[in-house]
Amino acid sequence: MKSIADIMAIREAMQSQIILRDNTDAEKETHIIVGMGTCGINAGARTVFNTLVDEVEARQLKGVRVTRTGCLGNCEEEPTVEVHVPGKECVKYTHVNAEKAVEIISSIVNDGANAKA
Repeated sequence: MKSIADIMAIREAMQSQIILRDNTDAEKETHIIVGMGTCGINAGARTVFNTLVDEVEARQLKGVRVTRTGCLGNCEEEPTVEVHVPGKECVKYTHVNAEKAVEIISSIVNDGANAKA
């Protein structure tokens, strides 16, 4: 970084990711939670999390928030992703990889679950 302009450019580039993790209007949003305990990270949860964030951002989805949490309790099923859609039962995905993460986002879009492109 050489100037304030460089810092501002980095801030602007990161702003969309900050918005994805914002808690405002949480009860109206689809909330995707990735288990990021040590077992999840070791099984590839970091890649899954990044893929989910990238897909939400690339599709410019509104009303979809991606966050991390600690261990979700089933180490042998990691990486684990929970999807909370307002008014619906929570759906838990296990053994998630980058391809499955893209499929999860596609299913949210196809269901129209608060996700507006």
